[in-house]
Amino acid sequence: MRYFIVDDDSASRRMLEKIILEGNLGVVVGEAGSGVESLSSILSIHPDVVLIDFLMPKLDGIETIESLKQQGFQGQFIMISQVVNKEMVGEAYEKGIEFFIHKPINRLEVQSILKKTAEQARLKQSLMTIRESLAYVGAEGMAPKQRSVKEIVHSILNEMGIIGEAGSEDMVLIMEFLMNRKDSAALLPPLKELYENICSSKKDVKKETKSIEQRIRRAILAALNNLASLGNFDYTNPKFEYYAPRYFDFQEIRVRMKEVDSTNHSASKVKVNIKKFLQVLYLDTVEKFNQPS
Repeated sequence: MRYFIVDDDSASRRMLEKIILEGNLGVVVGEAGSGVESLSSILSIHPDVVLIDFLMPKLDGIETIESLKQQGFQGQFIMISQVVNKEMVGEAYEKGIEFFIHKPINRLEVQSILKKTAEQARLKQSLMTIRESLAYVGAEGMAPKQRSVKEIVHSILNEMGIIGEAGSEDMVLIMEFLMNRKDSAALLPPLKELYENICSSKKDVKKETKSIEQRIRRAILAALNNLASLGNFDYTNPKFEYYAPRYFDFQEIRVRMKEVDSTNHSASKVKVNIKKFLQVLYLDTVEKFNQPS
């Protein structure tokens, strides 16, 4: 992977570059101390991923991302921020940010996030390859035997121990809707649009979409708790190693594991990233869709 770092703190830029190089995560193809300085370089170099600080003078991280996208840049973005509030996170997700790196910079967190970003890029490429393959096979009239989307999603959710949760069926409907779209976009549309498209009744859409979101949130929390318990029991368990770092943020898993392992069973309130969970579930579903049952 080719990275470009945008941060007005030179120490942070040096630290991120060191982590990337020493961890064999890719190469740093450029850097800039401000959003304004970064624009022309990024547009000419075309890096795979831009690591960008949220708070910068003249042009902040969100404004820089908007400018790059308007000028045709299609790479991925990772936001770097010391202060994370609900409004900032919401705005960042609307602009296409999928991952955050928190300051002060933690080596393990950076490595985990960059590995997930690289995996996501690989899955997007797999999505394109699969769709091209299906189009070709369909034209030849020799479509291979496939598992249904429902079977695939059930198998994934069962691995995380939440197949019995009410929200699991909502996730199945969402995945079926996404797989049946005419376009092949790898990124999810807004959550509100997803909920509205699987509503069984059109009379009280607002009320039903709220219920759908609550059911999905409870199911994801159950998956987080199951994986945290599994990780404490056996950190090398294949299910924990695969699902925990892919579907959840590094900090969430670590905090919940400590709580599960503590003699004091009080649990903190976890902010569930529904869109991230559904995004990874969609990419996993697409990857498995063309595998014979």
